[in-house]
Amino acid sequence: MKHGKRYNEAKKQVDPKKTYSPTEAIELTQKTSGVKFDAGVEVHIRLGIDPKKGEQQIRGSIVLPHGTGKTQKVVAFTDNPAEAKEAGADIIADDEFITKLKQTGKCDFDVAVATPDMMKKIAPIAKILGPKGLMPSPKDGTVTPNIKKAIEELKRGKANFKNDDTGNTHVLIGKVSFDKAKLLENYNTLMEAVLKAKPASSKGQYIKNISISSSMGPGIKVAL
Repeated sequence: MKHGKRYNEAKKQVDPKKTYSPTEAIELTQKTSGVKFDAGVEVHIRLGIDPKKGEQQIRGSIVLPHGTGKTQKVVAFTDNPAEAKEAGADIIADDEFITKLKQTGKCDFDVAVATPDMMKKIAPIAKILGPKGLMPSPKDGTVTPNIKKAIEELKRGKANFKNDDTGNTHVLIGKVSFDKAKLLENYNTLMEAVLKAKPASSKGQYIKNISISSSMGPGIKVAL
């Protein structure tokens, strides 16, 4: 993959043979973000799981102490629209919304939450939501009778994580403009949650490697 001059200049500041402490990696991530916008800070974790085995899939959610810096657009599938709206939902999914989504396949939102009794209504659009990672699930707290709490947490900076098909997980923990100490606290909160999510059937080394990067910056290896 060919990178631009800005990326290549930033990469020169990173020693590819070195693993950095989380604090050092965060400092270097902030330093090597050369874009003009406030880039996200992402953690990439390679897991020692077999992603083909259902019982080894990891999925969880955390409320980061200092949020992600990104305002998530939330759609709520509920029969109590007033409560969802008051909690901060951006879209209330009525029958018209579901029909339109089924016809167009367009998902103009970041996360979907639902009360358990609404899951049968979501069934016809599950094939659209699933591949996009937008299907509500009890495992990450997006299917719950307490939809007000779920929406409020998402708006405060709740982050969901799960492994992809290659056994990796990628999580936004904040913005380059965040104070270093806040990014570190968010990072530690994430790592604690990922460690707790270790599947019982996963043998050997669970966390293979970790790297931190800004949205368009070079990856920085973090010491395990």
